[in-house]
Amino acid sequence: MNWRDMMSGTVKWIDYRLPIFTFMNHELNEYPTPRNLSYWWNFGSLAGIALVIMIATGIMLAMQYTPHVDFAFDSIERIMRDVNSGWLLRYLHANGGSFFFIVVYIHVFRGLYYGSYKAPREILWILGVVILILMMATAFMGYVLPWGQMSFWAATVITNLFSAVPIVGEAIVTWLWGGFSVDNPTLNRFYAFHYLLPFVIVAVVFLHLWALHRFGSNNPLGIDAKGPQDKIPFHPYYTIKDSFGLAIFLMVYLGFVFFAPNYMGHPDNYIPANPLSTPPHIVPEWYFLPYYAILRAIDFDFLWIIPAKLGGVILMFGSILILFLLPWLDRSPVRSARFRPIYKVFFWIFFVDCLILGWVGANSPDAEFQGIPFIRIGQATTLFYFAYFIVIIPAISLIERPKPLPTSISEPVLKGGGSMAGASAEPMEKA
Repeated sequence: MNWRDMMSGTVKWIDYRLPIFTFMNHELNEYPTPRNLSYWWNFGSLAGIALVIMIATGIMLAMQYTPHVDFAFDSIERIMRDVNSGWLLRYLHANGGSFFFIVVYIHVFRGLYYGSYKAPREILWILGVVILILMMATAFMGYVLPWGQMSFWAATVITNLFSAVPIVGEAIVTWLWGGFSVDNPTLNRFYAFHYLLPFVIVAVVFLHLWALHRFGSNNPLGIDAKGPQDKIPFHPYYTIKDSFGLAIFLMVYLGFVFFAPNYMGHPDNYIPANPLSTPPHIVPEWYFLPYYAILRAIDFDFLWIIPAKLGGVILMFGSILILFLLPWLDRSPVRSARFRPIYKVFFWIFFVDCLILGWVGANSPDAEFQGIPFIRIGQATTLFYFAYFIVIIPAISLIERPKPLPTSISEPVLKGGGSMAGASAEPMEKA
């Protein structure tokens, strides 16, 4: 029986005037998807679910939070102690931020490995980078709201960075602070932006999905679908796959929420903010540590023109903004690293480089590792980070000889092709 025949009269009446059910059926049920997507493609949907969790818990927390420097810290403690299930909402939200970044970072690295930024998906990639930037802004402002020691000093240090911008820097800092120091107007502004930006992210996610459905998902082979034999409906094949991935994600996520809720936080944030007492080592949340290492890597003036502070700020923001240029920096006609032996090696070196940057960012620049100052390790890894995009990727595009590509998606999946009728009986392990 056709799905339309199963609709109730009310649903038919609504769908005739506002075809939302037809749209959902086409985009979420019949939507043709490459038949070889692996579990690495789960992380896009997991990011969407994490966003919904963050918005839902954030709205509930906002009902109890007081955005005032005299009451913010105490209102968080009240949420934890007196509000029914407030501790659960707070831990879901705090750990949800970390897990949101985990799935998004995996999603980004998957895109880098399989060339999901290449034509004709450039706009899709650019919108993804915009989402990442909005996430960072939202997370930073949310980190300030508990008004603990690390919240206050992180806000002070990061907002002060804008003072390095020539001409308009001081005006930007004054606007962010709402005055001449980090105080109550600052907290109010950050609270307002932290509440607003998630809804902006939702709007950009909608555009991201729209761009995704324009040309369809990339796939591990990095080749376009040649016909019906290369595609399967999204439901039930990938709804089942996504459901399994969601179950694993929730087990790990809730494991941290219930058994290690403060593992990814900083103990100093359980101390009320004190402008007269600077913590010995100010560190951001873990997902900002690579950028923090890049910021601190510049401890010298560049050609006596760019001061060290401004140079660090330029590189920190440049490390994110350079992702916008990636579709044009990589000129190789082959998408997937499976068929690019040189690119694959340098990709994994780059991945390790990012991990080292995070490790460097978590340590004091004055400390040493095996006699090597962390600041020098940070400079070396920062140099490779930018060289990877500006030098290595364009050079590989010119000198690399990729392996031969399959003629179609179905060739390696079904070992020589097959019809849609035979495809439906294939075990999902082959996808």
